[in-house]
Amino acid sequence: MVVLATKCYLEGDARERALDGMHSLVDNEVGDLRVEWTVGVRDDDFVQVDVSGADATVAENALAETWGEIVAHDEGLLAGETYVGTLESWDDDGLVLDAGTTVHVPADELGLGVGAPPQVVERFGLVQHLPMQFVYGGEGGATDEAVSAGAASDVDDASVDVTRLADAERDRLYDWRRGPGRVTVNSATRGEVRATVNRAGHANDIVTVERLGLTEQSIICADGTDPPGLLASIGSYLPAEMRGVV
Repeated sequence: MVVLATKCYLEGDARERALDGMHSLVDNEVGDLRVEWTVGVRDDDFVQVDVSGADATVAENALAETWGEIVAHDEGLLAGETYVGTLESWDDDGLVLDAGTTVHVPADELGLGVGAPPQVVERFGLVQHLPMQFVYGGEGGATDEAVSAGAASDVDDASVDVTRLADAERDRLYDWRRGPGRVTVNSATRGEVRATVNRAGHANDIVTVERLGLTEQSIICADGTDPPGLLASIGSYLPAEMRGVV
């Protein structure tokens, strides 16, 4: 079994379509291996793939490499290791990620330039449930308990680091701003986003739709396409949270 660092939080027919799509994505990844699998969703909405067969370990490792893995609660997170969590909320204190356990990334450890976290979210086009890489600082670091108690300055920095965004995550987000314009979307599969763009008459205004998670996507704009304008045009077609990368 492997728990992937992507969520399925939709309901009804949308949920069934998303899980059907997940099954196809798993098939593309491990279909040539000697395995059988079933796709399910945990109570916390993380996607779980139960794998059996001679190549089960290989398949689980391949899926974890592609999607990121939520480690078992009894194993816990190790200080200094890189993990993937989904963006759950943000405020002036930082970002809150769900990595099977709540992880707080302080504002000073985002490494994404000036501005409070809500400004960073708007500037980089971040949406709820977006998978993001972070480096865990340890239970004694300026994370959940210390931040909530307002005691981050009392933590012994010599013994425990502070949880931060991973360098690869920072690089990815800066690449978004340096490259073509983008619109980030949640609550929709890649196919649904592409169909929405086409229905709104903007098929020629985008390059592609990049999959970020099962139901989190990034629309890459063609040269000359204004991301805020595209967002305004397709917003009425898609009941989702959307932000342009500006």
